[in-house]
Amino acid sequence: MRSRMEDYLRKNFDVEPKRPSNEALRRWRDAVSVVKNPRRRFRMVADLAKRAEDDKKRKKLQEKIRVALYVQKAALQFIDAGKEARGYSLSKQVSDAGFSISPDELASFVRSHDKKGLEARGGVDGVAGNISVSLKEGVVSSKIPDRQDVFGLNRFMEKPSKGFWMFVWEAIQDLTLIILMVSAVVSIGVGIATEGWPKGMYDGLGIILSILLVVMVTAISDYRQSLQFKELDKEKKNIMIQVTRDGRRQKVSIYDLVVGDVVHLSIGDQVPADGLLISGHSLQIDESSLSGESEPVDINQDRPFILGGTKVQDGSGKMLVTSVGMRTEWGQLMVTLSEGGDNETPLQVKLNGVATIIGKIGLAFAALTFVVLTTRYLVNKGMHHDMTNWSMNDASALLNYFSTAVIIIVVAVPEGLPLAVTLSLAFAMKKLMGDKALVRHLSACETMGSANCICTDKTGTLTTNHMVVNKIWICDEAKSAQDKDVLKSVSEKVYNLLLQSIFLNTTSEVVKGEDGKNSVIGTPTEMAIVEFGMLLGGDFKSFNEEYKIDMVEPFNSIKKKMSVQVALPGSDMSRAFCKGASEIVLGMCDKVVNTDGEALPLSEEQRNKISDVINGFSCEALRTLCVAFKDIESPSGAESIPEDGYTIIAVVGIKDPVRPAVREAVKTCLDAGITVRMVTGDNINTAKAIAKECGILTEDGLAIEGPDFRKMSEQEMAEIIPKLQVMARSLPLDKHTLVKQLRNVHKDVVAVTGDGTNDAPALHEADIGLAMGIAGTEVAKENADVIIMDDNFTSIVNVARWGRAVYINIQKFVQFQLTVNIVALMLNFVSACVSGSAPLTAVQMLWVNLIMDTLGALALATEPPHDGLMRRPPVGRNTNFITGIMWRNIIGQSIYQITVLLVLNFCGMRLLNITGPKASSTLKTFIFNSFVFCQVFNEINSRDMEKINVFGGLFQSYTFMVVMICTVVFQILIIEFLGTFTQTVPLSWELWLASVLIGAVSLLVALVLKCIPVSIRKQDAKDHGDIHEPLLRGPELA
Repeated sequence: MRSRMEDYLRKNFDVEPKRPSNEALRRWRDAVSVVKNPRRRFRMVADLAKRAEDDKKRKKLQEKIRVALYVQKAALQFIDAGKEARGYSLSKQVSDAGFSISPDELASFVRSHDKKGLEARGGVDGVAGNISVSLKEGVVSSKIPDRQDVFGLNRFMEKPSKGFWMFVWEAIQDLTLIILMVSAVVSIGVGIATEGWPKGMYDGLGIILSILLVVMVTAISDYRQSLQFKELDKEKKNIMIQVTRDGRRQKVSIYDLVVGDVVHLSIGDQVPADGLLISGHSLQIDESSLSGESEPVDINQDRPFILGGTKVQDGSGKMLVTSVGMRTEWGQLMVTLSEGGDNETPLQVKLNGVATIIGKIGLAFAALTFVVLTTRYLVNKGMHHDMTNWSMNDASALLNYFSTAVIIIVVAVPEGLPLAVTLSLAFAMKKLMGDKALVRHLSACETMGSANCICTDKTGTLTTNHMVVNKIWICDEAKSAQDKDVLKSVSEKVYNLLLQSIFLNTTSEVVKGEDGKNSVIGTPTEMAIVEFGMLLGGDFKSFNEEYKIDMVEPFNSIKKKMSVQVALPGSDMSRAFCKGASEIVLGMCDKVVNTDGEALPLSEEQRNKISDVINGFSCEALRTLCVAFKDIESPSGAESIPEDGYTIIAVVGIKDPVRPAVREAVKTCLDAGITVRMVTGDNINTAKAIAKECGILTEDGLAIEGPDFRKMSEQEMAEIIPKLQVMARSLPLDKHTLVKQLRNVHKDVVAVTGDGTNDAPALHEADIGLAMGIAGTEVAKENADVIIMDDNFTSIVNVARWGRAVYINIQKFVQFQLTVNIVALMLNFVSACVSGSAPLTAVQMLWVNLIMDTLGALALATEPPHDGLMRRPPVGRNTNFITGIMWRNIIGQSIYQITVLLVLNFCGMRLLNITGPKASSTLKTFIFNSFVFCQVFNEINSRDMEKINVFGGLFQSYTFMVVMICTVVFQILIIEFLGTFTQTVPLSWELWLASVLIGAVSLLVALVLKCIPVSIRKQDAKDHGDIHEPLLRGPELA
């Protein structure tokens, strides 16, 4: 049966965690049946119809925008027909605020690419004057509210989120609850007619009150989940933007951006609003998100229009914001599209399958129970020759049989199984936010529990990213760079050359903070070099004012260098500066600067000596950079910066210390069966030194360079990858190739980190893409599944730990719920067939349903991870979700509970010596009480499916403790004080003690069960690629 169930689930309810096909999504939807409440069950499931509709809308809008962008003459007619003819009037609000241009006219420049209109307003400088902003100083913070009032907020119109009462309405859509409510109302009418007021209404009223309790608890749980997802969604959309305000560069939230802001753009950034180019170098914008065109657009003074929602593909620049929020094309696009929803996770789909199977069985048993009870009643009536006489009592009896059948469906259909995954994932995602990890896609949190390989960057992830220039080689001499007199022995000419190469060839800026002190803004490497230049006594501002930059080639991970070309003052000559990966820049040089500042030919002996210096720095775990220059006599007409003929100035060694907890985190991964591989663009000696310090590179491990890896055939790659631990001097393409090989050839579940725009393909390809929150570009973050907010490897390990916790917690909940399902089903069915009545009433079964569904999910699906999770191998890619261990526990506990409860049902009065007029009610109450306590103790059993000690960390699991206490307290109230509605009677302390002991025996039953070894079906593992089992096995590990 187990095998057939798994085959059915694999055939109909199997989807890929990332980018599942529409066919697979539709297949499982078609296979789902026996759904009590579709609105609630499928609330977190993607709406494929809406998604298809959105795709059509997006294509139509992109076509419209494409026409507007590329057919400028038609743009005004197509988008803003007639506006030119009637002009733009200036409202009193705009003029009173000190602005001399209307928001609509300002927005039309970029949306219509209206070059003539822009020139009529005096170009970018004129527009800046119209909106009262200095292009150098930026917006004045005190005037931001006025700008927001006039030009609007940088927010899009969003559908209002559901209120609490909408969740109550959804919870009450459960078909079985509706049937029970109708039955309860009829029961009240029949009861009053037969038993009078108020006694006749108690049974029906008890059912209604129980239904209201179930609905309210369910709605509260769902509403809290929605608030968590809303908070996470807001965080996902919150992008930090670099702007100049109040004369200084600072970071602000995209939501706080206003018209007039001066925004700094660099490679990989998302353009946060519509704007005009102020200045820039080699700026290219990817407009495919708006126009659908894949070719990047060059932005320059002839075409200064930059649209919000696009991406910076290359270069850098400054932009004046002209329209925000709903006045941008991106805002219009976003509001037109409805939310199709995220794809459901594999566990959600699989548990929908489990719920479908159990639901069908429950429906069959419910129908059979109703048929058996009705047949017995009719046979009994026939035997008494009473078939012709029907009264309200007969109607009441048949109604009770129908209610019993419906209640069996309520309990037997595990509607809460798929929703428990959502609850567990929402809880994990919220906790991970506190641990500096923002989960963008639900399935990533789940998949991370299966990861058995992490390909990580070095800089900022394994290291602190707080870089300092530690050593320098200059004029044939290596020195410590910690002293400001380090260049005391070199000439003034060499000193000036070095400072020029530092301050002119950089993307960093030196800005004044609120405290008046200078600080450097830029990438950690750039900051380290500029700070070194300032330590030497250089003035960043004076160099940038003295020299005019003609051309810039920004750093990228393929070229591994950055170059600038500047005009030399008082001369027709230009000078090019280059810095980057030491061996690459050294290869571009044919001269070297001596102590007098003269360029001498670089001999082979000197080249080898410099290479030895580079390797020496690298072996000390220093990141090396080479700086060089080249004087150009006739630069006019040149379209690019030279690639050879440079003169080497210096080699700098930058210290980037390893993060304190990284070695321990790497060891945790290795203990958990997760292989850690370092993939870095750094020199191989630097990479090996850092990898050894982190515990990644072992004696039998392999470290190679990207160019060597690239040359290998697929067969050679397959042979070396199992031993590969470090790849240095790698390109983003190498990382992408490695990830593909690991996934497709070695069948690994791969997590990969990335921060650059060029890392996007690898992040997209990996099972789990991890983007860096601090160093990462917006393009990298958009292609990632998880954003590591502190760029720390330890946070990645936390994601893996929580991923495993989610998987195990869902398994625990499934084991608990299936046990309750089986016991409740068999107890009511057997009792009904034998005695003609079910021992548990509708109200009691509703309470049991609440315990096993919403409360059970809260207790078990939200347990925090423990250290033991990282001392077991990862879950295999195709491992059976319901394992042999779970079946052992489910069947064992079910047999115990069914046996005890049936014995009590048929022999309880004699065994317990219950006598008196209320003996029958007392026995039924005792059975109900024992059944509930069996579930309470089985819930504790389910905390660990293999270990005997199930109390470890119990008091640290606050939600579990609260649920247990509430369950027990409410059970006492039901038995002792609410008997009128629940058809129970108060029990003596002896019977209370007996109920608790019967429940507690399940702890001993679990102990015995855990000593029964479970065989692993090797053939299944072979067939489905299962290389790991999800749990430890056998009594020796219990």
